[in-house]
Amino acid sequence: MNNKPTRAFVLLSIAMLVAGIATFCLGLVNAEMQLNEKGYYFAILIFGLFSFVSLQKSVRDKLEGHSISKPYSIMCWVSSGAAVALLTIGLINAELLLSEKGFYAMAYLLSGFAAITVQKNVRDILAIKNS
Repeated sequence: MNNKPTRAFVLLSIAMLVAGIATFCLGLVNAEMQLNEKGYYFAILIFGLFSFVSLQKSVRDKLEGHSISKPYSIMCWVSSGAAVALLTIGLINAELLLSEKGFYAMAYLLSGFAAITVQKNVRDILAIKNS
């Protein structure tokens, strides 16, 4: 492996992760919803980010020939799907404007994609340093 991600790509990925999380959380702070609803959406954000990074790691490990247990691999896929499904169900049933629902969905997707990209960059840089 000799394709080290550029410094600009690494920094932009981190910036997008911070921007996605900050935007999502800023929306929650300013939202007119009960605290338990805000907690639900925040928990889904944290759960989703962890499950996306874990899924990316398990897929990458498998591609690199590392042993990954079948139950762990299944858990990664199920938890990632569950995180997206829980957000979707929550937003469908929320008493929010359609634009607000879109805001949360897009901030969530940005955060998730950025978390996966940051994890990939970390793995790529470590692989190059170790070779």
